[in-house]
Amino acid sequence: MFEISIIGLAILALLSIVFEEVTHINKAKTTLFLGCLVWCLLFIRGHGSGQAEIENALNENLLEIAKLWLFLMATMTFVAYLNARGLIGAMVNRLLPGELSLRKLTLLVALFALVLSMLCDNITATLVSISIIFAFKLKVAEKVKLCVLIIFAVNSGGVVLITGDVTTLMIFSEKHVSIVKLLGLILPAVAGVVVLAILMSFGKNRRVEATIGSEKFKSLDFVIAGLFFSTICCTMLFNLLFEIPPVLTFLLGLSVMFLIGGMVNKFKYEIHLLDYVRKIQFDTLMFFLGILLIVGSLKEIGVLIWMTNIYFMLDPDYSNYLVGILSAFLDNVPLTAALLKAQPELTNIQWLSLTYAVGVGGSMLVIGSAAGIVAMSRVKELTFVSYSKYIVHLLVAYTVGYGLCLVNV
Repeated sequence: MFEISIIGLAILALLSIVFEEVTHINKAKTTLFLGCLVWCLLFIRGHGSGQAEIENALNENLLEIAKLWLFLMATMTFVAYLNARGLIGAMVNRLLPGELSLRKLTLLVALFALVLSMLCDNITATLVSISIIFAFKLKVAEKVKLCVLIIFAVNSGGVVLITGDVTTLMIFSEKHVSIVKLLGLILPAVAGVVVLAILMSFGKNRRVEATIGSEKFKSLDFVIAGLFFSTICCTMLFNLLFEIPPVLTFLLGLSVMFLIGGMVNKFKYEIHLLDYVRKIQFDTLMFFLGILLIVGSLKEIGVLIWMTNIYFMLDPDYSNYLVGILSAFLDNVPLTAALLKAQPELTNIQWLSLTYAVGVGGSMLVIGSAAGIVAMSRVKELTFVSYSKYIVHLLVAYTVGYGLCLVNV
């Protein structure tokens, strides 16, 4: 009965996100409240003999959340500065034509997000890719459509390298896949994104213009931009060579950014880079906290273990496909951890198809991946309902990509 109550509260949290437009209650507030509530109930139930175990579980969960929070804070601070200075928009204007067709923009945005997510983490890739959308004069429906495409493309590119997605890193760490083998996922990733881009291109085509800013940039702007992309490269390199956690490298880059600001204040002109932390949308962080607390509680009551038992009832080729779709409802990190703990005996192809599935399957729902949550917090027009209109498109693209994993890898 207790487990059913926790599951019920988790479902209530999901419904609060779905009906946010109806209730007009910020999803960050409802998920944070319910996330804290379920853990309070776990402590009440475990009071006495089981309290130490629950406390250890909460500490582990908070440690995972803290890593994500700090990483997200660092990346969002960089992007907040570059956006405020208009530098990202200016770079987009240089890379893309000032005016082009909507279909061409759709394909270019998809490929840009895909390639960028192969080189850096999903959160950074999402934030930078969304900046492209803001640079163009788009209708609400067009903006939502491109956001959906970006989320799928970012998640697809993230499975190719261990620095792109944490579930890929988890499976790699258990020595089930190699870096060389992971490169075989490039074709399925690209194919899925291209299919979705084609599906999104149907309908009226028109010319769209980029908003060209007239900002005057300082040398500091280019220094910070260079530092940002250098931090991205170092994050991937240090993780590969020395297994340094990405959050540590990004915090190091952020500290260098603040030091640069201090030196500029002393010798040139006054600018407080630390102030850009205040420009971060903390609703995103609160939403993450609430969602991950709820998922952690489901892990504690054995829901994820129950799902792994179902996994073994089917052929792995089918199970992996369904696990990918399931990751849209449950966080893919604990879901992947539960599967790895169960130690299924899979072939190389099946391990790679599982890597693709848990990395891309979360794209089915906007709350199914970090990229979706970040995008939803940045683009007010992107809601659970508006995103869900494209579930069929996403399912087709995911199926194509997964199918190529089985026949091509």
